[in-house]
Amino acid sequence: MPSPLKIALAQMNVVVGDLAGNADRIIAQARAAHATGVDLLVTPELALCGYPPEDLLLRPAFLAGCDEQLRRIATELAGCAGLQVVVGHPLARDDGVVRERSWSLPPCLNAASVLVGGRVAQTYAKRELPNYQVFDERRYFYSGRDAGLGPVVFDVRGLKVGLLICEDAWFDEPAAAAQSAGAELLCVINASPFHVGKVEERETRMSERARASGLPLVYAHLVGGQDEMVFDGASFAVQADGTLAARAPMFEEALAVIEVDAARRLRGCVAAELEMEAQVWQALVVGVRDYLGKNGFPGAILGLSGGIDSALVLAIAVDALGADKVRAVMMPSPYTADISWIDARDMAERLNVRYDEMSIVPMFDAFNEALAGEFQGLPLDATEENIQARIRGTLLMALSNKFGSIVLTTGNKSEMATGYCTLYGDMAGGFAVIKDVAKTLVFRLARWRNAQGGEIIPERIITRPPSAELRPDQKDEDSLPPYSVLDAILARYMEQDQSIAEIVAAGFKPEDVERVTRLIKINEYKRRQAPVGIRITHRGFGRDWRYPITSKFRA
Repeated sequence: MPSPLKIALAQMNVVVGDLAGNADRIIAQARAAHATGVDLLVTPELALCGYPPEDLLLRPAFLAGCDEQLRRIATELAGCAGLQVVVGHPLARDDGVVRERSWSLPPCLNAASVLVGGRVAQTYAKRELPNYQVFDERRYFYSGRDAGLGPVVFDVRGLKVGLLICEDAWFDEPAAAAQSAGAELLCVINASPFHVGKVEERETRMSERARASGLPLVYAHLVGGQDEMVFDGASFAVQADGTLAARAPMFEEALAVIEVDAARRLRGCVAAELEMEAQVWQALVVGVRDYLGKNGFPGAILGLSGGIDSALVLAIAVDALGADKVRAVMMPSPYTADISWIDARDMAERLNVRYDEMSIVPMFDAFNEALAGEFQGLPLDATEENIQARIRGTLLMALSNKFGSIVLTTGNKSEMATGYCTLYGDMAGGFAVIKDVAKTLVFRLARWRNAQGGEIIPERIITRPPSAELRPDQKDEDSLPPYSVLDAILARYMEQDQSIAEIVAAGFKPEDVERVTRLIKINEYKRRQAPVGIRITHRGFGRDWRYPITSKFRA
């Protein structure tokens, strides 16, 4: 190569099902790359249709639309002489089988096609199909190996490039097959959902893959929010010895250009790796922004209680959407402390959001009066607490219906786990922003955000003992173990699948372990009715938690 070869990694935020729009994005990226002398543009996994398309893949019209748009991309880029483009897309079966809802036959391949000169030159099919955590690929795809398709290696100005798709690069065989077919560089396209620790894990595994094969590797990754999942970008490249050569920024679109010299050494810009709290914050911000933006909601509304959970959700929403698109409503009850509405009002003023106060006392009195005959002689209990929460949920949903803004719920993962939340009350809403954020992490994020150029969450909100304020002098620890204990048990039982015996053996009190695990089990029915929320751990209460509601198993 007389001059360095240029590979551009198109770190794109696409929309599931927006086939024409995603094709337009790919075309625009390709033309921009071509204008700067790029030889190869690489798009993420399934960039044409978005990831994950789920049961859209079962619709023949969807697969036909993907094929049509792939041909259009090739045709429209025919004039970009010297540019090759790798596009991720689904490819329908072509074996003459009429499926007619036959679940035994996956409908398509997870494919990547090389476009050059106005045509599809070669197509690779993913060989390793993940079926764990949030992944369900064997429902939709069959392996390129089972289809009898081999590796794809193509020539870019004399450099032999071997294609892999995401999970393929985590196994030995696909890379070895590409190397045997003559690959001198591995090109991996990806849609790998974010969770804490995932960025480091990816770079470590791809460095191992490069060292094992002796080949440099480029990794093009998706960015943006899709329902409960967030994709963090951070596309990168590693040298043949596994050292990092380039990294794109996290949580933003980018066109990362990698230069390859005659010795197959890579060179590019290395964006800084964000600290853990910053990664989680950006994931939550992107998740909110894209959920509302891609679904057409004009704004967000939430109940601001003066407590830390709603304060954190308000701060995230403002960072994601801007203050003009966020509304906070304080709904005091007979048990709301003065400092709660004082702190709520203070925070709303700091963030310059619309803030309203609607007392629920008259409505609560009316409910109590209506039920007085039924409840005569019975003590106050969670019934009256839940009535307050449900009044608030009704008010927020009424405002949402009238003005179109989506209600953001404010419950955290610790509450979701233990059922410390009210169906049709504080669980009422359209999007659960911190559903996968444990209470201890809520506090860490609040302090981290306050350290980023101004205290937007009043200090007293962070330091006062957590309380639902649904009865006099109520504290969360009246009903739950300390959050430091609860969250540690939750992580071991729910995220790491440790048994009750193993957790007790690790030093936790048997009564605490029994209490927390029992609460997790008996509140499955609540979680099934909770709104979708952003996933930031490797196991959240969503796609990757599928436990039966009716079950007698305890261990």
